[in-house]
Amino acid sequence: MSEIAVSMRGITKRFGRKVLANNHVDLDVYKGEILSLLGENGSGKTTLMNMLAGIYSPDEGEILINDQKVEITSPKDAYDLGIGMVHQHFKLIDVFTALENILIGLPAKEAEKKCRAEVEQICQKYGFDLDLDKKIYEMSVSEKETLEIVKTLYRGASILILDEPTAVLTPQEITKLFTILRNMKDDGKSIVIITHKLNEVMEISDRISVLRKGENVGTVLKTETNEQQLTEMMVGEKITLDIARDFVEEKHKRLEVKNLTVKNIDGKNVVDDISFDLYSGEILGIAGISGSGQKELLEAIMGLQKCEEGSSVIYNSTAHGVHELVGLSTKEIISHGLHLAFVPEDRLGMGLVGNMGMTDNVMLKRYRKGSGPFLHRKMPHDTAVKIKDELEVVTPDLEYPVRRLSGGNVQKILVGREINNKPTVLMTAYAVRGLDINTSYAIYNLLNEQKKKGVAVIYVGEDLDVLLALSDRIMVLCAGKMNGMLDGRTASKEEVGYLMTHLKEEA
Repeated sequence: MSEIAVSMRGITKRFGRKVLANNHVDLDVYKGEILSLLGENGSGKTTLMNMLAGIYSPDEGEILINDQKVEITSPKDAYDLGIGMVHQHFKLIDVFTALENILIGLPAKEAEKKCRAEVEQICQKYGFDLDLDKKIYEMSVSEKETLEIVKTLYRGASILILDEPTAVLTPQEITKLFTILRNMKDDGKSIVIITHKLNEVMEISDRISVLRKGENVGTVLKTETNEQQLTEMMVGEKITLDIARDFVEEKHKRLEVKNLTVKNIDGKNVVDDISFDLYSGEILGIAGISGSGQKELLEAIMGLQKCEEGSSVIYNSTAHGVHELVGLSTKEIISHGLHLAFVPEDRLGMGLVGNMGMTDNVMLKRYRKGSGPFLHRKMPHDTAVKIKDELEVVTPDLEYPVRRLSGGNVQKILVGREINNKPTVLMTAYAVRGLDINTSYAIYNLLNEQKKKGVAVIYVGEDLDVLLALSDRIMVLCAGKMNGMLDGRTASKEEVGYLMTHLKEEA
């Protein structure tokens, strides 16, 4: 049996009087192992690891590092004990280089030349590929994550916590990351991975610990379990993991996108001359590494981005005829009665108002429909009740601020509100990002139900397994360009991953 690097005993964490995030959790992490931490949204995974990383302090329980009881009250305490955490949202300064980011917070006497030599030695030892002179804003997501891991290692971490490390990586980048993690494990490092991707858990882990409702319901060896058993441990019941993909025969062209181009603030084409058609009764998946134009493409269709001259988005509807959307604002699109719905990437920044409850957030889509100077709350209230009941939203009441709800409940409210408006075109950006498997499948089922009703659905996603299982067609974006249109039933992960990272040469 390997030595225990971390031992957490009876860890309890409360937020206020109502929220019990962790309830007497016991967890061991061994030296030279990769431990995956699984659980639904709100199960307490990140909270537990944040206590190990010094972000929070436990209300009860104790932490032992190398068999010694310790008090971890800050990230500095954690680093001093050899613990480092790479968060899902990177802590980097965009205008600094990789090396400058590594040097932040270190003593002034830390010589840049000495730091460079030591970082290069770390990269060579574990197989990292990192340009130390590259600015952060020039880096891909994979490069930023590499930098965060290297930064943590440079500061002496022997225990690493990675929060959703593969969330926005291509299959090729994931394979490379796993090779590096295995090299680190072979060097005696202890690695904890917080993730929702069961196939990756089964590939990379030595052991798997499952949290449910703030409690540790079990730890199993990878060699003695399977995806179905892990899912049952996470949700407390047996569920089916198949994503339905029905075929809808009668289809009508809903959107005709031609030569769509959008520039960013620097004048660079973030959506570069994209053309495609979207049909009723289909799910069009959009794949691409982060920053390939997915967000701007959907926002341009919805009237939230200015399009360049020559761009065209034709909306076809049997009820409302044919309309050119380019040049129309979102307000004008809604006022014309055009049934487009948009679930944005930023749930609380763009989709919902965090300090409002469900009723008020539903009313945001309907307040112009009232008559007279007063707001009409009955219909939004009834709609909120319907969304809460049908999608099983967990909230103390309809006026409870949505920002205090779990990510899964927030997403259910947002998707439910958009679907309630009976769209003919439904666009979703990263609809299941950070959601547990149960909530994710609830969203997939909602999208499929819309498809069967004749809605044209655009699904921007990160998980290629899901894109391949859910989509009828997959459009691959690379550097703002459409780099391929594939049949979702016949395409492979490798084919999609290659198109995401290798731009075709133009004829």
